[in-house]
Formats: sequence, structure tokens, C-alpha cells
Amino acid sequence: MKKKAIIIIVLQLFLTGKICAQQFNDDFENRTLRLDYVFAGSSNQQDVYFTQAYVTPQWAGRKSRLTEVPLRGNGQLAVKDHATGRLLYVHTFSTLFQEWVAEEEATRVKRAFETSYNVPMPRRTVDITVTLTDFHNRVLAELTHTVDPTDILIRPIGDNGIPHRYIWKADGEPDLTSRIDLAIVAEGYTEEQMDKFYADCQRVVDALFAHEPFTSLKDRFNVVAVASPSLDSGPSIPHKQRWSRTAVGTHYDTFYSNRYLMSQEIHRLYDVLSGVPFEHIIVLTNSDTYGGGGIYNQLLVTTSDHPTFSQVLVHEFGHSYAGLGDEYFYDDGYQTIYPADTEPWEPNLTTLVDFPSKWADMVPSSVPIPTPSVPVPDYRHLKNDKERKQLNEATKRIGVFEGGGYQSKGVYRPAQECRMKINEVEDFCPVCQRAITRITDFYTSR
Repeated sequence: MKKKAIIIIVLQLFLTGKICAQQFNDDFENRTLRLDYVFAGSSNQQDVYFTQAYVTPQWAGRKSRLTEVPLRGNGQLAVKDHATGRLLYVHTFSTLFQEWVAEEEATRVKRAFETSYNVPMPRRTVDITVTLTDFHNRVLAELTHTVDPTDILIRPIGDNGIPHRYIWKADGEPDLTSRIDLAIVAEGYTEEQMDKFYADCQRVVDALFAHEPFTSLKDRFNVVAVASPSLDSGPSIPHKQRWSRTAVGTHYDTFYSNRYLMSQEIHRLYDVLSGVPFEHIIVLTNSDTYGGGGIYNQLLVTTSDHPTFSQVLVHEFGHSYAGLGDEYFYDDGYQTIYPADTEPWEPNLTTLVDFPSKWADMVPSSVPIPTPSVPVPDYRHLKNDKERKQLNEATKRIGVFEGGGYQSKGVYRPAQECRMKINEVEDFCPVCQRAITRITDFYTSR
């Protein structure tokens, strides 16, 4: 066969995904290996502990670009062939534990946090390494353990009996790996409130896909609602001495912040999802009180009935799905999260250490760096549609504006205003939109 013909055949196989699928099938089965861990320690020392492995019947993650990552995150899980050391799969993430390590409490006490990760089920024995890094991207803790897929203590789990239904399912290929599979988990909804839950899930879909670039990317997503019942309605509110019996144990007052609503029971959350193929998680909490949070490649928690529901949902999804950083600042953190000598991994923040790797290509040559702000209406007291339009226009002017990542100095953001900075603007700035599109392409393009 002539060389040109061989090249054409190889290109056709690549474009149809057959080469990627073959590489995946050589090393993995179309099942999910769930790995449960505990991250524990204090600000002085951190440790990683493996607790349990499970197998579920279907794999919903990517089947191509298995050894690449779109973002660095604050941690990494790597799967290597035990016999050869060849890297087979890698996944990056952030965790609530690493947020807590930066809190003052971590200087006085040791605590443990649950977490879980899904990887494709290996065909042969593998070594799995979990690594946690600090603000300087230095290794804080690391664990390597061996998983034999024939191990009799890998527990098979499947449908747990919790009802679920698809709120949105993209047309086209039925293969889950060609879509982003987003699961919405009911939290604080009793059995009698499930009609409300499903209606609230439709509001989630409507709110999320009302904003670019998600509007244009809607056919890359599947959204499933998981109707996990709670014994009590609404989440726990410790500062009001209210403790609810809910599906995944969310509560306000995380890190003693009234509005930080989060779950630390990640193993239970994954139990709830055992019968559903998923990649990203929204825990929808039945509450009209402001609160929530988003952690990259772990979960998003948000409330259903606060007046700013849609704005908070979209902002937090920017965190949990696309790894976008907060662009606001207040300078009251216990530690400096973005040191001056390290480039942040978040695509919409920079310390200028390696700005060419960020949005330098999108900044017009006439725009000075740093970029001075221009007057905009006070977002807290918008008087009319004209002022609202002026504020929204500020999301489109790309530059390098000082202030972001909770710090007023030394950290820079791409737009004067953006959905990752304030809820009062409608849109993500062009840099954040590009970041969302890129990560979606990474997971869905072959």
C-alpha cells in the first residue's frame, strides 16, 4: 500500500474516533472504577489515604486524550501500567480539604475530608498516584497504591433504586463519552417534594444554557436529575442550630462562613450517583437562603429558591466545570492564595509570571498592561437599563486589570467586570468564554 493511502486511512480512523477507541480498549474496559480517599492533616502536614474501590457498569468519561489535562488544578490522579510504568490516564482536581488548609483553623487542628474519583476500569494491574500541591505548585502530599482489577475486594455497585430522569439529552450519538454528563442531585427535598425538584432542575438547565458559550455548546451536554430523597426539607443551618437529615449532608457555615453551603460527605454523594453515568455534579439544595460553592472537578452546591439562583448557579459552574477563578477581591484571607512568584492555573487569572500562556493573544496591542479601569455605573445601585447596558459592556473590554483571586494587588483579571466577578452582569467575559469552550472541546472532541 502506498504511503499516501496509508496516511489517508490513518487520518480517517482518527477523525472517526476509531484509533482513540482502540487505544482506550487496549488498556481499559467500558466500566468505571470508583476510588474513595480521605485527605487529612493540618496546615503543617497533609496525608492521602485510600479507603475503598468500587466498580460500576458503565464509563461516562473521555476515551481520547487520556494522558492530557486541560488544567493543572490543585491535585492530580495518575494511572500507570504496573508492569511498564506507562502513563494510561490522568485527571486533575481541586478539593475542599485544600481550601481548608489555607484557613486559620488548620493551624490549630487536624481534620479529615472525604473525596472520590472515577477512572476507567483498567484491564491489567495499575499503579495509581494521587498528588496534592500547594499555592506554589509544590507537592504537599502523595500516595501511590496498586489496584489489581481482579481483586475480590473491589465491590461491584450498580442501580441503587434512586429514580432519575434526563432533563436534557443531546441529539446524535448515543455514546456517553461524546457528551459532558452532568448530574443534578436532590438535596433537602422530601419524597413529597420531588415534583418541585424536577421543576427546579428544568430551571437549572434553562439558566445555564441561557448564557454563552453554554448556549452554543448545549448539544455537548446531557443533564440527568437524580431524585435522592431526604427525611427533612432543606439543608442544615448550624448557626441557627438546625440539623437536617438530608441525602448528602449539606450545611451552611462551612469554615464558619454563614453563606458557604457545602457537603463534606463525598462518599455518600457518590453512593447516591452509583446508578447514573456522570462526570460533573450539581447538588441542588432546597432552600431560599443565599449560599453555595463550586470546586473544580469535584462538585457544585447551590440553592434552588434564592432570588439570585440563576446568577449564582452560572458563576459556581464556572468554578466547578471550567476551573475559572473568582475575579473579586477583598484582602481578608488568612493566607495569600496567589503568590507573586507563581502563575495561577486558573485560565482567567494571572500574576504576570507567565502571562503569554493566558490571554495575552486577546489583548489589543494598544491596551496598556496593567490596564486602567474606566468609570462604570455602581452595580449595587443601577438606576435604569442604560446603566445596566453600560455595566454589561465592561465585560467585553479585554485587558489586564489589577485585582482578582481575593487580592487587590498582584493578581490580574481579563475584564473590568465579568460573571466571575459580580452577579449583576449578564455575561462571561470573552476570556472566560474561551476557557469554557476550550475545556468542552477537550472532553468532547475526538
